[in-house]
Amino acid sequence: MQNKKYNLIFIGTPEFSVPTLQALISDERFSVSVVITAPDAKVGRKQILTPPPVKVEAKKHNIPILQPSDIKSLPLALREKGLGVRVDVILTIAYGQILPPKILQIPQHGCLNLHASLLPKYRGASPIQTAIANGDNETGVTLMKMAKGMDTGDIIAQEFLQIMPNETGESLHDKLSKLSTEVALKYIYDYIEDKLKLKKQNDAKATYAPKLTREHGKIDWNKSAEEIERLIRAYTPWPGTYTHLRQACLPARQGYGGQAEWNKKILKIISVANIVKINKNKPGTIFLHNDQLTVQCDKDALTIKQLQLAGKKIMSSKEFLAGHSDVIKTRLLP
Repeated sequence: MQNKKYNLIFIGTPEFSVPTLQALISDERFSVSVVITAPDAKVGRKQILTPPPVKVEAKKHNIPILQPSDIKSLPLALREKGLGVRVDVILTIAYGQILPPKILQIPQHGCLNLHASLLPKYRGASPIQTAIANGDNETGVTLMKMAKGMDTGDIIAQEFLQIMPNETGESLHDKLSKLSTEVALKYIYDYIEDKLKLKKQNDAKATYAPKLTREHGKIDWNKSAEEIERLIRAYTPWPGTYTHLRQACLPARQGYGGQAEWNKKILKIISVANIVKINKNKPGTIFLHNDQLTVQCDKDALTIKQLQLAGKKIMSSKEFLAGHSDVIKTRLLP
């Protein structure tokens, strides 16, 4: 007997969402009738207007696309475009807006969300980076039925994933994107067929992962080397981690209290070679350890592998020292 085909609206925006969209389009159990995504945005230094990855994928399959700036306008947009057909289920993944009650009521079987954490842990916008930064050993994907509020609905299914010692935000992003696809194909159909028992979240155990800005990537050298090393991996590639290189720009002269003026150049820390058990300098002090550029933290020190001065290319610490040997024994600033 052939499976019943269910009508699905897909809501998502970034590259993380694309594999799941591709899989659902190819799955004969579903018909992706509409794709909802964010408006095109200006990207890069040249501010080129660029469509979100989900839109690019939907266009390949000639699926109708809506890009409301405010998701609250979705019901009206569907009617105006003649897309107000019977909807069995709505699936969101990495969309970025909370669906209001009016939209939650549209599909016969509710709105579902794929979230890249083991809810109720790390509700919010940055569960992938937060898991690495906090030193977690595992994470996963949760399929939930959406309710009013942020990531608060009943859990349909969860799949676990181990976080490797060298995991970066980028590598874990790709793994969880793949796992999200597997979860969607494994559980959504059975959920619609009423074959799964839902589980309420324990709100008392809820934790939150904030929306990240570049400011989150500023390194505080008064933290331990272990904490900073995790942060550098977690925030690769976004929002990145940085510090400020203190550099004398004018000699001391009369009228300045006998002190040199200083400027601060942004120095991005791209990757770390290893943690070393050295605790003899003030936090932020740059020194050489086995001929490698090393920075003292509150506890232990970090040997830097790659870094980047603002406006320059990424270079190894050896390449950096070849042109900036005067940084030794200076201190990096927050």
